[in-house]
Amino acid sequence: MLAIIEAAGKQFLVKEGSTVKLDSWVGDKGEKVVFERVLMVKDGDQISVGTPYLEGVKVRGTVLEKAKDRKVLVFKYKPKKNYRRKIGHRQPKTLVYIEAVETS
Repeated sequence: MLAIIEAAGKQFLVKEGSTVKLDSWVGDKGEKVVFERVLMVKDGDQISVGTPYLEGVKVRGTVLEKAKDRKVLVFKYKPKKNYRRKIGHRQPKTLVYIEAVETS
């Protein structure tokens, strides 16, 4: 069973038994999470699409890990003005294991 969920302002294609890397901190390690913003569900040949979300459909998962992503370097400069700035950023990520897509 496939589903498209909305989490952290983005859309993710998930299926039972897969893992998803989210851009924000969603709970603690080992905590159960429920995604109620489900946009689409595909069960075999049957496809259900929400307007914008499906009613009564939930995706359950477990937080596997909370970490930071790899560093992104940002370099700014202005030519001929001797202005240079180099900074880095590491985005917090959450790895979630999808356990079940539940329809009612």
